[in-house]
Amino acid sequence: MFLYQSIPWYSLLMWLAVFAGLVLLNELGRSSKWAGLALFVALPAVLTVALWPRTAGPGTSMNDWFHWAKVYSSLAGCIGFMAIRFVKGLDKNKYALAFPAVILAVNILEAVVRDFQCYSLDGVVGGILTIGGPWNVMNGVAGILNIVTITGWMGIFAGKGKSRDMLWPDMLWFWIVAYDLWNFAYTYNCLGDHSFYCGLALLLSCTFAAFFIKKGAWLQHRAQTLAIWCMFAMTAPSFIDESRFAVKASGNRAALFVVSLVALLANVAVFAYWLYRIIRTRRNPLKAELFTDLKAYEEVAAERA
Repeated sequence: MFLYQSIPWYSLLMWLAVFAGLVLLNELGRSSKWAGLALFVALPAVLTVALWPRTAGPGTSMNDWFHWAKVYSSLAGCIGFMAIRFVKGLDKNKYALAFPAVILAVNILEAVVRDFQCYSLDGVVGGILTIGGPWNVMNGVAGILNIVTITGWMGIFAGKGKSRDMLWPDMLWFWIVAYDLWNFAYTYNCLGDHSFYCGLALLLSCTFAAFFIKKGAWLQHRAQTLAIWCMFAMTAPSFIDESRFAVKASGNRAALFVVSLVALLANVAVFAYWLYRIIRTRRNPLKAELFTDLKAYEEVAAERA
């Protein structure tokens, strides 16, 4: 196959189970403040002491700076977003509202650094086949463009209802799609043998939630599903490394090039549209929202009123 060596039927069923599990656990995490604290504070505190030093330690594919940084940075996002949602008045504080954009940019930058790092690698690294090449540079540039086009965080607010979701009206579908294409290319480039799950299933779970369950809350969905997946991967790395459900990347250089090219083109297109909106609206993207006249923006912003 082009992207993967083979995908047996039972791996497809497991993919669906992982996708559904991420969607359901995300819903549990956003259902209330106490559910969120249990899932994103209490559980990782126990795992950090009781399991991860063994399951994600030396000799495992999780024993590198990236995996440890990713689990804690995603958890930091979950906790910070919960504060914006549930601490009274925090969703009106301009410094607090900058946090989602900063933590998102940091998470993207972590992957960009790793992509550039993998450019010079060729072989099995941490138990994962890694083939470096120009695709790493292409996708690193796509990630930088993805960071540049983050906009509208000053319009973030806590929604209504028990879950008080963190809503970001200016983060619209075209940016999310460009992010998904970039992030899948990153996982395929640098975590190829894991990307069937940590790329496709994980990315689609939060995008599904943002498009069909709670619009405007993509970043909250992304942080929570990412944290859930990272905790699982750190606890049971053999699932994606050695189990019968593991799906290995093809190692096809053409596939690596194509997925990175698609990601780069998508992010160039979003960057061009972002620049066009700045010129047209004469707004500073560091101080104002850019897409307030679009229907997708209005659908989410209506909950603010």
